[in-house]
Amino acid sequence: MAARKPAAKAAKSTTATTKAPSKRASGAAGTAGVAAKKAPATKVAVKKAAAAKAPAAEKAPAQKAPATAATAVASTTPNIRVGIGGWTFAPWRGIFYPEDLTQKRELEYASRQLTTIEINGTFYGSQKPESFAKWHDETPDDFVFSLKAPRFATHRRILAEAGESIKRFIASGVLELKHKLGPINWQFAPTKQFDEQDFDAFLSLLPKEAGGRALRHAVEVRHESFRNEAFVALARKHGVAIVMAGDSKYLQIADVTAPFVYARIMGTSDASERGYDDDALDLWTARMQTWASGGQPAGLETVAKPGTAGKSPRDVFLYVISGFKERNPAAGIALIERLKRG
Repeated sequence: MAARKPAAKAAKSTTATTKAPSKRASGAAGTAGVAAKKAPATKVAVKKAAAAKAPAAEKAPAQKAPATAATAVASTTPNIRVGIGGWTFAPWRGIFYPEDLTQKRELEYASRQLTTIEINGTFYGSQKPESFAKWHDETPDDFVFSLKAPRFATHRRILAEAGESIKRFIASGVLELKHKLGPINWQFAPTKQFDEQDFDAFLSLLPKEAGGRALRHAVEVRHESFRNEAFVALARKHGVAIVMAGDSKYLQIADVTAPFVYARIMGTSDASERGYDDDALDLWTARMQTWASGGQPAGLETVAKPGTAGKSPRDVFLYVISGFKERNPAAGIALIERLKRG
């Protein structure tokens, strides 16, 4: 039986930074900063908030911005960020987005409920520099985007020949995101098999910096042939993260190979108003805390022995995608709530 439609989320949220808990049974240890926002309230609260804080209805001549997040509290790194894939999805209107919010303000709203968003449009085609600049300006100062790199670079027979596609993408305007530019996810087709020499050549093409800004890269592989110690060794050699696929039909490789973790969890369902039940939300919260404090969470599939990157505190980016997509923002907000509580 399908669950009841979740209540719409309120516009008002805050950003806070907390420390990861002391070492627990889950394996979390050390301290980690958490960039988090308060969860939205009920649909009734949304309407009240809309009158005072949120944008007015479309018929109004001018709209106020959604309630902005509170200034982030200064903290030590690393940060744990939780978000969703994209921000334009019609079923979210009236569920995640307030009913009277115009579509052009959806990013502005979503970026004040979550702490990161993975931009999907860059996978399918080039975006204008003006678009990246606009996205930068519409989001809070402490917000971070990740980008899906263009499929033209990854969906090819010989990866070593992707150099020009990679250069065009980096020069396409992504640096207009400025300090809000997070990791770049290079996603490969499920049919792409591991070729050590070719993959090494591809990773060598990924720039470490551009325009004076350091770049972080992650690779999302889905063919079983990548379950190979040589692949993990290559990722560590180049300081590239392997995207961890959770609650998914796809290959899971949870080896930490970079100074950050990039996870995509895909198990939301309509059985819970928040996409996941409490036990699952608690589990993913503990896993994020463990990663951030330098550990390796139990219960995830790894290929090789931990390297030096697996022993240091690190940033964590976790995206709730696929599954029952209508519930993904609610799941992300629920995770942020738990992180803030510590």
